[in-house]
Amino acid sequence: MGLFRTKPAPAFGASTVNAAAGGAGRPGALQTYAVGAGTQRALSIPTISRARDLIVSMVAALDFKTYVLEWDEAAEEYVRRYVPGESWMTQPDPSCTRNFIIANTVQDLILHGRAFWYITTRYSTGFPASFVWLPHENVTTGDQMGPEWFGPSNDIEFNGVSVPTENVVQFLSPVNGLLWQGARAIDIAYRLDEAAKRFASNEITAGYLQQKDGEPMSGEELSDLSAAWAEARQHKAIGALNQHVEWREFDSTPDKLQLVQGREHAAKELTRVANIPPYLVGVEVGGYTYMNANQARQDLYLFGAKPYIDCIEETLSMNNIIARGKHVEMNVDAYLAEAEIMNQEPAV
Repeated sequence: MGLFRTKPAPAFGASTVNAAAGGAGRPGALQTYAVGAGTQRALSIPTISRARDLIVSMVAALDFKTYVLEWDEAAEEYVRRYVPGESWMTQPDPSCTRNFIIANTVQDLILHGRAFWYITTRYSTGFPASFVWLPHENVTTGDQMGPEWFGPSNDIEFNGVSVPTENVVQFLSPVNGLLWQGARAIDIAYRLDEAAKRFASNEITAGYLQQKDGEPMSGEELSDLSAAWAEARQHKAIGALNQHVEWREFDSTPDKLQLVQGREHAAKELTRVANIPPYLVGVEVGGYTYMNANQARQDLYLFGAKPYIDCIEETLSMNNIIARGKHVEMNVDAYLAEAEIMNQEPAV
């Protein structure tokens, strides 16, 4: 693992980049950061939360490497030659770990389809030396209202304050944001979970009261009776009825009342929206199981994480971030190599 780690370059001549305004509108003013209601609602669904955690934790654990392309006469193709990286590759934001800033960046890419960093310092060469993550919920773009993004924005506001776009790194995901493309599936899953929650909070058996004889009761009287019966049963295990009223339980099993089958189908739909193999989030698919940990890691990388890894690599390789001819790479080889080591049988 140590052979692949980035060798930090000294940050000589770094200078502070001033934000457009101070106070609450300034990037890094954590007390103003917010989480949207849509994000909270989506992440409260276990399938989305699990898919998010798997992808985010995988990408955030990868090291940065830097390479240049050189022509190989013998092979008649370009080959990668790895060179020392920039100092920010070890810790893009000096106030937090690389794992943290990458994790939040990937979450914004998953949920919203784009993410933002603000450049806080620059080298004397003009290239960025440090960054801070800008939560997507706090960013608005006047020239693109979304939810689909057609390119980098030229009109960016953070907490309502305009910021210079040349100091903002814009990550544009090749995959549309989950909150948009999965809005219907999220809504269905959320409603089904809410229905199951209502059943779980009911302390008495589901059923109904039926008047057998006597003078017919009015709708109001029936409502009062059922309310009194429900209240009494919630506090006592035994209830009492006279000879004119009978209690009848619904002919339903707990799995039907908790909508188990419908919720399982909704979970499977969410794995399609999240672009992650169902078995990785505990959703059963008939006739398919993964063979080993190595295959599981490869599936997570290929189907779930790769679009976001490519997005981060290509964005940080742009000529306004790093010198022309250099490319930023996330060390996926080390991640897959760990799986191969784990999958090897112990020596006899």
